[in-house]
This record gives sequence, structure tokens and C-alpha cells, in this order.
Amino acid sequence: MPIKVGDKAPDFELPSTIGDKAQLADYRGKKNVVLLFYPLDFSPVCGCEIPKWEQDIATFKELGTEIFGISADSLYSHKAFAEQKGVKSYALLADFNPRGEVARKYGLWREADSINERATVLIDREGQVRYVHVNEIGKERDNSDLIKTLKELG
Repeated sequence: MPIKVGDKAPDFELPSTIGDKAQLADYRGKKNVVLLFYPLDFSPVCGCEIPKWEQDIATFKELGTEIFGISADSLYSHKAFAEQKGVKSYALLADFNPRGEVARKYGLWREADSINERATVLIDREGQVRYVHVNEIGKERDNSDLIKTLKELG
């Protein structure tokens, strides 16, 4: 069962394409955090969707929000994917070892497929989940509702 609005977001620390590691607790009291759970680097939908978040990065920064993409691919795969797709403004995090551990904490692991759901989770500055949306696995997400929710947070 996916994490719900109102839940406290589980902390994590994962290897990152920007810097060595990213830890959710480092943003507490400072920034909102958006977690973009996605199935796999280099898959058809992810290959189109993940780079598109670069287009709205200025809006997210204005709204005091950090973005992280998370999949169970290795850091090596993430670095190659980020370089090929031009993902420079936000980090991709490797939920690789143990595979899917963070996705499981958030209830977003597809056990039968051994991949993450395609899901968006917004965590406010206090560590509370404020938005959760799970997309169909083969459908790109639309971030308009997410941006509306961020603007409402102020």
C-alpha cells in the first residue's frame, strides 16, 4: 500500500548522481522534497519523462523544492542515463543495494516486476507527506497538480 498524505516520510540515504549521497533528513526545515519514483533508466517512458523535469526546475526552485529521481538501477546506470538525457539540475538516486529498499518503505515497490511504481511523493519542510500520485506504469506523469499543491504550501 502506497504511503499516504499526512504520513511522516521515512528517512533514507542513497547514492546520488550529484554529490556522493543524498539524505532526506538534510532537507528537514529547509526545503520541500519531491521524490520521483520511476521504474528503470533507459526504458521508453522514463527516457522521455525524466528529462522533462529539467524544463520546470526554475519553478521548483522558486517554490523552495528539491527534486530527486529514484529507481532501483545502479549509480553507474544513473550517471550514464543522466549524461545521455541531459539531467543536470536534479539528482538521480540509486535504490540499488538492497534493491528497492526505499521504494518498499514508501509502499511503491512492484514485487512481481522488481521495479518501482511510477509515483510522485511531495514531502514538506517538516517531513510530512503532502501529495502522492501513482501513475500507470506506462504513462508519463503531469506535474501541474504537484505544482498547484506546492504553491498552496506557500
